Amino acid sequence: MSTIKDVAEAAGVSIATVSRALHGLPRVSEATRQRVLAAAAELRYVASPSAASLASGQTNAIGVVAPFVNRWYFAAIVHSAEERLRMAGYDLLLYSLGTDAHERRRAFSGTLLRKRVDGVLVLGLHPTAEEAAALSAVGGPVAIVGADVPGWASVRIDDADAARCAVRHLLGLGHRRIGFIGGADPLHTAMPADRRTGYRAELAAVGLPDTSGLEAVGGFTVGGGYAAAVRLLALPDPPTALFAASDEMAMGAVQAARRAGFRVPEDVSVIGIDDHEMAELMDLTTVAQPVVAQGVLAAEMILTALTDPERPLPAVKVPTELVVRGTTGPAPG
Repeated sequence: MSTIKDVAEAAGVSIATVSRALHGLPRVSEATRQRVLAAAAELRYVASPSAASLASGQTNAIGVVAPFVNRWYFAAIVHSAEERLRMAGYDLLLYSLGTDAHERRRAFSGTLLRKRVDGVLVLGLHPTAEEAAALSAVGGPVAIVGADVPGWASVRIDDADAARCAVRHLLGLGHRRIGFIGGADPLHTAMPADRRTGYRAELAAVGLPDTSGLEAVGGFTVGGGYAAAVRLLALPDPPTALFAASDEMAMGAVQAARRAGFRVPEDVSVIGIDDHEMAELMDLTTVAQPVVAQGVLAAEMILTALTDPERPLPAVKVPTELVVRGTTGPAPG
């Protein structure tokens, strides 16, 4: 196996010059760089990533901190961000927290990421002040998807407004008894609370402030949405419409309604948020958000900050859109 010393001897330069030439560092003439590259190619020499890090002070890696990677929303963002970062020569270092409080403390301590990444992408979490300070101390740019943190680049939708849009659609169809399927928030994410707030605010705006007994926890999974809909539809006076705070829960709610003998949408309407990749196949009405585009945009923010550290970091809210399909219709009777 060839070594950097072999390349230096073949090119007639020092080992330090080989290192600088292979890693694109300054103070190497173009002629010398080409000679080094030709020697390395001929000898089939591959530079060590750890050596590159020592030479340049960069790791060419971006840390990604996410609650889950096995759920569609987070997986779609990770995939789209990874594609863009890979095109720019960066690898991903992924930390999936699940519901483990210890893992969250470990990931947000900063020491886990320091000197291992050039920047950090945070997905769907709302860091505490201490966590934000720790990540900022890593030394590279930080971008967040799904929340706002002062001093960080961010991209998100207005979750409360998206929820109000969903409820407004149901109200416009004549529904007044509208159930809500949401999720508990063990990881202190911003989205679940914002979508519940939007649901309550839109009902209150038309004089329907009392939602007691019409809210159920679905855990942002298909199975959780199914179980929550079973509970709500078993009420003595069941809702005529269900608003689920994610499409996965809405899909579960549709199945629960049909298995309980309710026709969708003739007896009960169902709407979600996100426009999941299966939403069109399920004919699910939803408030669509550009999930893939948010991953790409967050990656672009990181890359821009790495090349131009003095540029102000943007906070972007991307638009949502009501997509009416076959699971919503006029209120019965």
